[in-house]
Amino acid sequence: MRTYCLTPTRANRALDRLIADFWPRPDFDSESQSEFVPRVNVIDSPDNLKLTFELPGMGKDEIKIFVKDDVLTVSGERKFDSGSESEGSLRREIRSGSFSRSFTLPDSLEVEKIGADYKNGLLEITLPKKEEKKPKEIEVKVE
Repeated sequence: MRTYCLTPTRANRALDRLIADFWPRPDFDSESQSEFVPRVNVIDSPDNLKLTFELPGMGKDEIKIFVKDDVLTVSGERKFDSGSESEGSLRREIRSGSFSRSFTLPDSLEVEKIGADYKNGLLEITLPKKEEKKPKEIEVKVE
């Protein structure tokens, strides 16, 4: 049986610092009180560009997506009731608050056809590529 320590120890803090030195992220260090910054995956396929945001605990109405001057911005606010201090909280790692992430879009995308789906805490934004910008495979003929 494994036992996990819920109180921060010197070893936990040292490990957090070591990992943060190699992979700095504003939301990684469990001891910091940094803002909520959702993680995002960006996938480039032949037909489209997909951005998948990790937004657990948020409702659809708390997420805003807009494009202006070839910049896609995803913003919102995650509200989390962390309880009162008197409840004996030992560790608080769940971040809450406002966020905004912006991405400059290449001119190879059909900005008018952007789509967004939100399911199971994941926001997936699909940005279709223009037909003339899609890679075209050339068949090699053997004579």
